[in-house]
Amino acid sequence: MSVVKLFRDLCTDPGGTLRERPEVGLVPMVFVVIVTLWEFVVRYFQVPIYFIPAPSLILEALFRGFNTNIWALDGYWVHIMYTVGECIGGFVIGSLLGILVGTLISQFDLVEKTMMPYVVGFQTLPKVAIAPLFIIWFGLGITSKLVLSAMITFFPLLINSIVGFKSTEQDKIDLMRSLAANEWQIFYLVKFPNAMPFVFAGLEMGIVYSLIGAIVGEFIGGEMGLGVLIMQLNLVMDIAGVFATLIILSMLGIVFHLIIKALEKKVIFWSPKHTQVIGT
Repeated sequence: MSVVKLFRDLCTDPGGTLRERPEVGLVPMVFVVIVTLWEFVVRYFQVPIYFIPAPSLILEALFRGFNTNIWALDGYWVHIMYTVGECIGGFVIGSLLGILVGTLISQFDLVEKTMMPYVVGFQTLPKVAIAPLFIIWFGLGITSKLVLSAMITFFPLLINSIVGFKSTEQDKIDLMRSLAANEWQIFYLVKFPNAMPFVFAGLEMGIVYSLIGAIVGEFIGGEMGLGVLIMQLNLVMDIAGVFATLIILSMLGIVFHLIIKALEKKVIFWSPKHTQVIGT
């Protein structure tokens, strides 16, 4: 169900929509309660601004950061564009490599047994520990962030692709072979569709991990981006600005997640968990 349709349903039949999906009303209600309580506690107990700022101050920081020239380094726009570019670039590269390698490994047992120990060993390396090496190898620019983001995205797509392809029911494969289907036809018509729900589950994780990878790379060393902005705001003790930047990162993560979910509904509409919403 699209956001526009949901809003229209709320306007025309709020009672019916809320009965079917109570979370539509509960989510904003919980948000209002938390923000109100937060504001009250901070004001009443006079919590220092450098410890936890009031939501009103965070809102002021958001307004101040967005009310700037799009290329101003003291605003949010250019840093958001830079981080989003790193995130999407790393996500695309890591996802494609993860799906490709996962597909190859799943089709050949010997390749899986040979390569998986190396893949798992590489994945267990702490990303924060190896991020400085990427800065040395690839510099402070966008390349090091792309590599780190792609590396973090790669593993969820690899594992989910392998599981998806190997979970194909043998009865379906036997049926295709009885119909004289070759291995490519079995892969394209049976194994690939069967793996798609698993791949999208990996994409949902990967898009969030790619954002984390970009921010970690910016923390270690960067020229622009929301991670760099957080470090700068910390140095000048602008804690309200730090919280505002964290809110922007959270919103980006939510938007990316919703985009993947929307693509999932369009691409694998035949999946059992989506068939019930077809036509809504």
